Amino acid sequence: MAGHDLSPPPRPDCCQLCGRGAPLTKHHLIPRALHGKARYRRRFDRAERLTAILWLCHACHKHIHALLGERELAEHYRSREALLAHPEIRTFVDWLATKPAGFRPKRPSRRR
Repeated sequence: MAGHDLSPPPRPDCCQLCGRGAPLTKHHLIPRALHGKARYRRRFDRAERLTAILWLCHACHKHIHALLGERELAEHYRSREALLAHPEIRTFVDWLATKPAGFRPKRPSRRR
């Protein structure tokens, strides 16, 4: 049954936010630290918790976690579109997209 496939989406060739070719990491749209919490177990089935993933470069991944807490990510930023709608993330991604693949920002933004 296709609905029970617990494989993450296939790894693309580039970051799913900035589009740069760079080493990629898995960003769980429903943070793994919340997978065992009753609230999130009721709202999202196991397959969704495990497979709702974006493949991101280290810079984009660090920036997201520097800006947003896990509960905020799970409640409001569970999709690529929602992340890109966040003004600070959009500004960072647009800026980073102009940089070469090996570029790493010196200091990520701090969470408010």
